[in-house]
Amino acid sequence: MNIEELRDYCIAKKGVTESFPFDNDTLVFKVEGKIFLLVNVEKADSFNVKCDPEEAIKQREAYSAIVPGYHMNKKHWNTVLLNHGLNRQLLCKLIDDSYRLIIKGLPKKVQEGYL
Repeated sequence: MNIEELRDYCIAKKGVTESFPFDNDTLVFKVEGKIFLLVNVEKADSFNVKCDPEEAIKQREAYSAIVPGYHMNKKHWNTVLLNHGLNRQLLCKLIDDSYRLIIKGLPKKVQEGYL
């Protein structure tokens, strides 16, 4: 998955916005103002996704290309290394899980718009 495919996949999700709130290199994808994915567009060799803490540990143990979130809360975020043997299906699942985790944390009334 390259940066264009990653962006296309994320931006196609309902309610997603993209911006550069931190600097000119870190592209951030949000839903309802909450971050679910970050990627450095200059390097584009990895991305950060939010994770359930237990799942985060399992993913790191199962795949060497998934490590604790770089510059993030390591309990809740993983960094996913691109071009390190993870297939597209798994990459999409990690993105989907992060997106759903954010939706799940929204007020019930707002969540209803995403079901």
